[in-house]
Amino acid sequence: MIIPTLRRLKFGQSIREEGPQAHLKKAGTPTMGGTLILISIVLTALPFSSAVLMTNTNRDQVINADLFFLLFATLGYGIIGFLDDYIKVVMKRSLGLTAAQKLLGQLFIGLVLFWVLLTVRTAEGTKLGAIFSVDLPFTDYELTLTWLYLPLLLLMMIGASNAVNLTDGLDGLLAGTAAVAYGAYAIIGMVQSNYTVAIFSISVVGALLGFLVFNAHPAKVFMGDTGSLALGGGIAALAIITETEFLLPIIGGVFVVEALSVMLQVASFKTRGKRIFRMSPLHHHYELVGWSEWRVVTTFWFAGLVLAVIGVVIEIWA
Repeated sequence: MIIPTLRRLKFGQSIREEGPQAHLKKAGTPTMGGTLILISIVLTALPFSSAVLMTNTNRDQVINADLFFLLFATLGYGIIGFLDDYIKVVMKRSLGLTAAQKLLGQLFIGLVLFWVLLTVRTAEGTKLGAIFSVDLPFTDYELTLTWLYLPLLLLMMIGASNAVNLTDGLDGLLAGTAAVAYGAYAIIGMVQSNYTVAIFSISVVGALLGFLVFNAHPAKVFMGDTGSLALGGGIAALAIITETEFLLPIIGGVFVVEALSVMLQVASFKTRGKRIFRMSPLHHHYELVGWSEWRVVTTFWFAGLVLAVIGVVIEIWA
């Protein structure tokens, strides 16, 4: 129902001329479909989490705080992405939000999340050191960061949202890899008996799989920055809530590699005048090597699945 409406409103994706030439035919494909993903997440997570509240009255405050934290991170970053998409698509300003404006918005949301974490857990009587400590996998040791946790939280939120955003470059690539990563956190939520985390994660997986039906090659709709920034913020928030900060680069390994490929490409070109990859992010390199778009996407899905399984196994057995 929504895709024809987006077409009538001319909410079409513009394609970079310096990108792979095969992508030029995708110009005009409806975008901002991430709005539908966010609506689906909210309509699913809220009522089911409310049902959990009714059966776990002794954990009301914790569950409410967890759900607020996850939804605020996801919707907050989604709003930043929506503004960027709106400026580019509707107002026809190709640059959208400036890098500084995006960063400022991301920093603000990160600071609010830090304040929520501090306020809620202090109210529970948790000591400051315990609030801002990080579990080291395969050990019983906790690294106490106290106020140093703030830059870590900001790095996770901003880094994850931008890395996930860079991954959104092929039909179905991000929807599939993100569904796998959120699926891993759904299992971790069950293992930790944090059913709010599990319900939220499953809600995202369901929204992404429904979206993937229309986003798989050839895509009938793109999620835009509305979806990609929101998904990145949400997965970083899950790592914070589940205290699996060190597992985020593993479970989200595909996103990390995509971001690193861009950083290495830029650094190499600026310092040596040479490119490491034919094009970055990495998925474009494989396209230009000769892989079909579908082969690149399914290979990245499989890599994401392997990494997600490794992350879950570490959480269970470490």
